[in-house]
Amino acid sequence: MFQGSMVAVVTPMNIDGSLDIASFKDLLDFHIQNHTDGIVVVGTSGEAPTVDFDEHTFLIKEAINFVQGRIPIIAGTGANSTKEAIFLTKQAKELGADACLLVTPYYNKPNQSGLFEHYKAINDAVKIPQILYNVPFRTAVDIENDIVVKLSFLENIVGIKDATGDLSRIDYLVDQVEKDFIFISGDDLSFVEYIKKGGAGVISVTANVRPELMHQICKDAINKNLQQAESLNKKLEKLHQAMFVESNPIPVKWLLSYLGKVKPSIRLPLVELNTDYHQTLINAYKASE
Repeated sequence: MFQGSMVAVVTPMNIDGSLDIASFKDLLDFHIQNHTDGIVVVGTSGEAPTVDFDEHTFLIKEAINFVQGRIPIIAGTGANSTKEAIFLTKQAKELGADACLLVTPYYNKPNQSGLFEHYKAINDAVKIPQILYNVPFRTAVDIENDIVVKLSFLENIVGIKDATGDLSRIDYLVDQVEKDFIFISGDDLSFVEYIKKGGAGVISVTANVRPELMHQICKDAINKNLQQAESLNKKLEKLHQAMFVESNPIPVKWLLSYLGKVKPSIRLPLVELNTDYHQTLINAYKASE
């Protein structure tokens, strides 16, 4: 179920900062029409840190109700509090999510034993497929390989989104983890190489604006049409890089606004993209056409 190009979808907002559900549904429809293989709701790109619990669960509910099973919905339910992560994961299960994406507990910097116990507690509390999310450059916490291996044998933990960009990790883990464990890239810059090494796909920022290309690249890479995948991905190289000229989701939300798909609104403490980067984003998008 969890393979190919899965978009880390943004959360559209009105100018007053409230949720723009009409645009949210339009984005979901855009992805279905352009063959996106899965939707990750309320992740980093969805501004999970600045939506409250009611908004968080409302976005998950709206996505599930609108998509109606046409493609998988993965709900971002991670938190730096284990109790909060369990609460959100339970909510996602009750609402009908296909899986949950659980970022490492950020800021409070647990050690490896703490990370294991955190994820084990969620595993034990909620029977739903759970995907670990390792993104240490944002969270200041890194799940070490040996802990990933241990976690892979827990009943509800089915895979990992690896946003480290370190391809040596999958080289080590692929023969160590439970046999059905899924590897998903969280790094648009290296996802083709990741799939070549055994990855099932990518949870992508770039897919917000180029879903059709990201889907085809993943399809080609998974089917071992590697020359075609690499050739298509070259068209996206500048766009992959441009998505991170400032903190995600600032660039991608600005570009979606430029393309007329969302309003130019983002929640504090994030602010709209610096004007110095506007042309960079426009040029990168044009280069992908």
